[in-house]
Amino acid sequence: MNRLTRALVAPLLAFFCLFAHAQAPQPPEVAARSYLVLDITANQILAGREIDTPVEPASLTKLMTAYIVFDALKAKKIDLQQKLPVSQRAWKMPGSRMFIDPKMQVPVEDLIKGMIVQSGNDATVALAEGVAGTVERFVELMNDQAKALGMRSTSYRNPEGLTSPGHTTTARDLGILASRLMQDFPDYVGYYSIKKYRYEGTPAANDTNRNTLLFRDPTVDGLKTGHTDAAGYCLIATAKREFPNLGQRRLLSVVLGATSENARANESQKLLNWGYTAFEAVKLFDANQAVVTPDIWKGTQRTVKLGRTQPIVVAVPAGTAGKLKTEVVRPEPLVAPLTKGQTVGTLKVLSADQPLLELPLLALEPVAEAGVLGRAWDALRLWIK
Repeated sequence: MNRLTRALVAPLLAFFCLFAHAQAPQPPEVAARSYLVLDITANQILAGREIDTPVEPASLTKLMTAYIVFDALKAKKIDLQQKLPVSQRAWKMPGSRMFIDPKMQVPVEDLIKGMIVQSGNDATVALAEGVAGTVERFVELMNDQAKALGMRSTSYRNPEGLTSPGHTTTARDLGILASRLMQDFPDYVGYYSIKKYRYEGTPAANDTNRNTLLFRDPTVDGLKTGHTDAAGYCLIATAKREFPNLGQRRLLSVVLGATSENARANESQKLLNWGYTAFEAVKLFDANQAVVTPDIWKGTQRTVKLGRTQPIVVAVPAGTAGKLKTEVVRPEPLVAPLTKGQTVGTLKVLSADQPLLELPLLALEPVAEAGVLGRAWDALRLWIK
């Protein structure tokens, strides 16, 4: 798939380090087997428990199914209005359904809504067959994509999430998947905020999104619920709230193995509210803003701007923003040529002199190599220096 290579070289750095400062706020008690709270805007884990313990993902599996489908849409292998057949296999799927049958030809967009809003296993299989030809081939794509995204502890056996030996993931991996889904496919994630959906000609049963936070909290706009006897009640929830001097700040919670629908919603709401109040997000630099502008040698220009193509935002315990410091580590001397986007050093962010985050700094502009005389002159200057 066209995203595999890019995903391998662009991991989510923050997922490899849980916030560990002595002054970090204590998270609330959470009635679930495992949980995770992510600040998506700052790309940081705020809190978690048992985040690397294998669990059954139930219908949270459908987030990866959606990733593959959205990627096919983006690559124009399929389109939203294209009608797909409903196989006997799809029709006979147990569990949650959108109630489609083999007499129907269903548009891709409706199947997506059926998979997301109704958590339809029949819609999920129809999409898998439409994208990959067979469910088995689609599962191969799922596992390939999981590896590419850095989901090291995930193994898929089906696209819908029914219990199957070896079909497991972790809270950390689900956080990576949910974050990348929103990052990579902003044009399609709006489907996760739909509260009710029913395909024409099907029963009205099961037409309400099971993510009850969509009905409770206007800032919540996704993502997905899951439940089997083995997995318990699970919910990945995300909210987007406005803050002065920052704009929109997005958090995400992963709650796995709660005891009921109400419990998973309550625990998710608790974690989101805690993340917003216990931590504040600080924007250090805007997208494409120069963090430093060092001298460059043997090039067609004398300096080069180093920064990031996305805003640099960090999350810190509320009230500690004044303790932030930054350090830049880079090669010296810096010698041309440089290509735009080339990694040239590291930005280190510290809070109360403790390491908080490290991000690679990129060349925000290309710098071509100077001519023979220019290179010779700079070589002499460097020798004297």
